[in-house]
Amino acid sequence: MLGIPRRYSHFVFGVIQSGLTSLIAAGIASFPAQSAMLFLRHWTISWLVAWAAMLPIVLLAAPAIRAFALRLTREEDTG
Repeated sequence: MLGIPRRYSHFVFGVIQSGLTSLIAAGIASFPAQSAMLFLRHWTISWLVAWAAMLPIVLLAAPAIRAFALRLTREEDTG
């Protein structure tokens, strides 16, 4: 597809995984707090909910993300 050398596939994987993770976590954390004083409490609860939600998603999605990253990269010529 893009022709990125395979040795960089772990970076491609990380970009895709972190993008998915932050997309979901940002959506959860974006629910507005009732006041500025509740920000820390809201952030902590949002982080815990996001982490609990992301852990199984990442574990289940990792093989598919890895396969996708491999499709986006290519073997390098060793010659």
